[in-house]
Amino acid sequence: MNVILHITQREQWEQAQRQGSYRADSLMTEGFIHCSTPKQLVKVANTFFTHQNGLVLLYIDSDKVTSEIRYETVEANEQFPHLYGELNLDAVFEVVKFQPGEDGLFNLPANL
Repeated sequence: MNVILHITQREQWEQAQRQGSYRADSLMTEGFIHCSTPKQLVKVANTFFTHQNGLVLLYIDSDKVTSEIRYETVEANEQFPHLYGELNLDAVFEVVKFQPGEDGLFNLPANL
């Protein structure tokens, strides 16, 4: 299983469950859903989500994703997984609370 990760607000994930698929805001504004590899997660979280509460981390089995996944170079020749379409819910195999520490920064979850 190839695991990619996506950070979102708990409310957005709950809405996706009611609707039957997940659509991040970036899908409308940028044309894809931002994801990261386990190695990239902390850097992404601490760059874009510092001090934010109410987040969940979606563990995604990329082999089960029905939309196209492209690994694209973003910075310093680092490639990030981007989903070009909705995320089918059956590709998400775990959802965990993703809270920052008291300093507002994130750490890698123990099970990664």
